[in-house]
Amino acid sequence: MSLKKIEIIRAVVVKSTGSWYWVRAKDGKRLKCRLAGKIRLDKRKTTNPIAVGDNVEVEMEDSETGTIINIDARKNYIIRKSLNLSHQAHILASNVDQALLVVTLVLPRTSTGFIDRFLVTAEAYRIPAVLLFNKTDLLDNDLKKLQQELVKLYSEIGYPCYQISSFEKDSLVLVKEILKDKVSLVAGHSGVGKSTLINSIQPGLELKTGNLSQAHLKGMHTTTFAELFDLEFGGFIIDTPGIKELGLLEMKREEVSHYFPEFRALMHDCRFNNCTHTNEPGCAVLSALEEGKIDGERYHNYLSILSGEEMDWKKWENL
Repeated sequence: MSLKKIEIIRAVVVKSTGSWYWVRAKDGKRLKCRLAGKIRLDKRKTTNPIAVGDNVEVEMEDSETGTIINIDARKNYIIRKSLNLSHQAHILASNVDQALLVVTLVLPRTSTGFIDRFLVTAEAYRIPAVLLFNKTDLLDNDLKKLQQELVKLYSEIGYPCYQISSFEKDSLVLVKEILKDKVSLVAGHSGVGKSTLINSIQPGLELKTGNLSQAHLKGMHTTTFAELFDLEFGGFIIDTPGIKELGLLEMKREEVSHYFPEFRALMHDCRFNNCTHTNEPGCAVLSALEEGKIDGERYHNYLSILSGEEMDWKKWENL
């Protein structure tokens, strides 16, 4: 009696629901997979041992299903603290070329604190970040002025910023240029228009969109799980569930400033190597703040991150 030949293929994870995983093989076929027990029992420090974007090996069970038996080392990943399990991390996506944060100043409003926490997370994992200021068609003159100030601020720091509307052709052409031939994660609060934007640039996906909660003028979740989609003009996009609050995995106090580019450029001029830029004498960052060369709100957001419980990020380097 001949033994059945075991077929092992390589694939990329395109969707995870927690118990089942959908992967895309090299020929484009989607397969439904379970996770091998040895991986489930591995002492990983994340709520999700496999994330969208992971490159994996799959042992085929039949033509439609398989078992994930191995996960390749990740080029990078972007994570947030699990809101339910404070000592664990949740991986939003892995192996991405860039992270796009969709920001809105109205319906709902994105705070600079949220923006800065996202940017710090991207900096920590060396993922280029882009800010998309959406719903520009809904802004009055005062909000347009505020948005211009924010665009100027973040552009000067080094983050590409674009002002768009999902309903304007020129905006969609611009976003396609940003996404072309790259693996891009798209994140933001619920209600900022991520799914509407993706539907507009890639017709046929028909991602669910939702209305704002009238009680709080905040978005209601429509995307339940992160999912990777092919873009017909080249590249891939990862749509993520709306993030209400971005709980960071805190780092050592002296490390936080490394992920603020404008601080990083000055810290070598500080008197002390472990300067936290709060009250130390001879601090170049504080001097720049007093001179108006560092934005006061960014600095306030830096202090807000510092005030959190300390946790060594090195603990999370090999997820």
